[in-house]
Amino acid sequence: MDIRVLRYFLAVAREQSYSVAAERLYLSQPTLSRQLKELEEELGKTLLIRSNKGVTLTEEGMILRKRAEEIVELLDKAEQEVKNSSDSVTGKVYIGAGETYAIKLIADIAKHLQADNPGISYSLYSADGTDVLERLDRGLIDFGIIFQPYDSTKYEGIKIPLKDTFGVLMRRDMPFAEKDIIKLSDLKGQPLIVPRQQNHSTQLSQRIGIAEEDIKIVAEYNLVYNGSVMAAEGMGYCLCFDRLINTEGGSMCFKPIEPKIEAESTFVWKRYTVFTKAASLFLSQFRQDIDNYRK
Repeated sequence: MDIRVLRYFLAVAREQSYSVAAERLYLSQPTLSRQLKELEEELGKTLLIRSNKGVTLTEEGMILRKRAEEIVELLDKAEQEVKNSSDSVTGKVYIGAGETYAIKLIADIAKHLQADNPGISYSLYSADGTDVLERLDRGLIDFGIIFQPYDSTKYEGIKIPLKDTFGVLMRRDMPFAEKDIIKLSDLKGQPLIVPRQQNHSTQLSQRIGIAEEDIKIVAEYNLVYNGSVMAAEGMGYCLCFDRLINTEGGSMCFKPIEPKIEAESTFVWKRYTVFTKAASLFLSQFRQDIDNYRK
């Protein structure tokens, strides 16, 4: 399987058009069609279906797209590492993280390094902890920020002293907006906008201490901005971490939950990884700067 043909396949999948993809790839459409037909014959599977509405992926095509994106991304990362293996420190540092205020630490360290190392840039990938660890395993990122426990035989980690406080984001004209804190029992029967997670109703029921049928989830989100927009429209109360949405002087407010719920995150990387100079320097700076946050 030729990496060049995988790039062709991804271009067609992205553009949903052979003609548009061929134009962007500077190929003739017959050449592009032939290359992808040969790929399908090699795999023994139909990957793309043409119709009057454009090109769609088959189930096998969707599987290949996911893996092809990872392969191409990993190859590009490897090429960049080889090209930047000179004495000067340049290159890209790849970091995966969920939505957390701890990203401020990453930003501070990056800014600290920027003055003496302007050739270092950063690629931030937003995902949950499971996805972050998977990308670490595949070599697609250098570091991750996770909330969940991890296998210390596979990964090394440093606790981040910045904690995220869980609470409720809402419009200032909502009934609970006048409260200083929101008790978990207050959420009974209220319209809730919650982060997407398996068995969320059951988990909320156990934590709040009320029947699962009294948990009223009106929407789920995986990006807190999207959840905040729903809350701003008055759909309900958005459960999220503090300091992810700016509420100063606006129509929205955030109230912490009682009893207090805080989450600690960990900066992790895969054991025995051979880092690029850029990633190695970032880790060294992280170790130095983390002590300032603990004071």
